[in-house]
Amino acid sequence: MSDPVSELLMGMRLRGASYSRLLFSPPFGVSFPNSDDARFHFVARGEALLQVGDRSPIPMTSGAAVLLPRGQEHAIISGPRVKARPMESFPTVPLCDGLCALDAHQEDVCRSRDVLIFSARLQFEMATLHPLIDLMPDVLCVSSLLERQPEIRPLLDAMEREMAADRAGTASILTRLADVLAASIVRGWIECDCNDSSGWIGAIRDGRLGRVLSALHRDPGHDWTLEKMAALMGSSRSVVAERFVAATGHTPLRYVSALRMRLATQWIVNDHLPIDQVARRLGYQSHAAFSRAYKRVVGQAPGHARHAMKGKSGMTGQAAAEDSGP
Repeated sequence: MSDPVSELLMGMRLRGASYSRLLFSPPFGVSFPNSDDARFHFVARGEALLQVGDRSPIPMTSGAAVLLPRGQEHAIISGPRVKARPMESFPTVPLCDGLCALDAHQEDVCRSRDVLIFSARLQFEMATLHPLIDLMPDVLCVSSLLERQPEIRPLLDAMEREMAADRAGTASILTRLADVLAASIVRGWIECDCNDSSGWIGAIRDGRLGRVLSALHRDPGHDWTLEKMAALMGSSRSVVAERFVAATGHTPLRYVSALRMRLATQWIVNDHLPIDQVARRLGYQSHAAFSRAYKRVVGQAPGHARHAMKGKSGMTGQAAAEDSGP
């Protein structure tokens, strides 16, 4: 039997990543701006505090790792009253493609007090996981998952060794490690930490409704109808519609439309695919039919997306009308 969580996580892939090896002597503070990309930090040596908004700082000791899935503005500081400098204001040295080093060590400070942090900016192809990302907390502390998912520790250790070494292919290896690590963190949150037995998470955990959702995400360009979804779920059309609205807040066909247009925006903006190719991928018979559907859901023509939504894969406007299919 298929596993809906595994099928959805298969759609989570890195399309870009940049890594930094940060060495600081206290006192220090480094801030990271709001970003459309996820942020990952791993403290390999020393201690620091993670400050997110007005919340109480989160202590990070050696071996601690955090994932900020929505890239909210935050800072890593050595103490509660230390002012943070923007990350881009520090001089860095490129080590290889996608990996740079920032050395803010002070010679007059004991090296045993130095803090070594591995930081990553991760750009995921996560258009199909948009509802999941919206439900996730601003910060996921990996330490809370280690007891239930001990396989995460070797991934962190491997990442530390790879970033500490000056070897060919480091950026490529790190990308693959980050891919697996991020999927493990998200899976752990779904299974244990989200505490949501209803809504979208509950739907994914539900074997029958989860089967429908995973099929929609796996093949959004299929000519989906309520009848086909009902057959897949083994229920009547009314039951499918009722449970779908309760779980997602949208009718099944509106959900499919929104999913298609998130993917279309990702392919147009990030992958620079021709609109005709995007239309074919999503099952539309013509450029015009796709453009009408896109404008109805997103609020603008797809040709404007590259300029108005550059660097973004989310949706703007309202998913106003249901789309019965290509």
